[in-house]
Amino acid sequence: MSSPLTVKNLAIAGLIGELSFEAYAWLVSPLIFGVTLEPAKLVTGLTKMATGVLLPYWGAFAIHFLIGAFGFAIFVALTHLVTRTKLIWSGVIAGVVLWFIAQGILAPVLGREFMMGFGSYTQSSFVGHVGMSALIAFVLVKLHAAMPRTAALQS
Repeated sequence: MSSPLTVKNLAIAGLIGELSFEAYAWLVSPLIFGVTLEPAKLVTGLTKMATGVLLPYWGAFAIHFLIGAFGFAIFVALTHLVTRTKLIWSGVIAGVVLWFIAQGILAPVLGREFMMGFGSYTQSSFVGHVGMSALIAFVLVKLHAAMPRTAALQS
């Protein structure tokens, strides 16, 4: 039996998830929560703290994009392998964990309040992280379902 967790599937699902996150962060979040999610600012702050280098916004955005596209997909896969839950549930679990890391650990490292006071930014971030990770899992399921048909068409 083939696995949905191929490098190709992880890359496709991760890119779809990250592009969806960015659309949500810039277009939907301001309408629903009144805030634009800009995790590149977190990357800028952490990089400056760790190395003393002040990254330009576009550089921090690129780093976060790559972490989102590839790191999140890998984390969803690892969560699935460790928890042995269905992929969608693994995506939800991974999203909650990644949200907590961003808001509960990394933001306070930069001097922000724990979970940023559970305000609108944190709430929107929850929707973004969990939604993105669940979408990555959903895409993995759909790509896996399409695999036998693709293989049959090629033979």
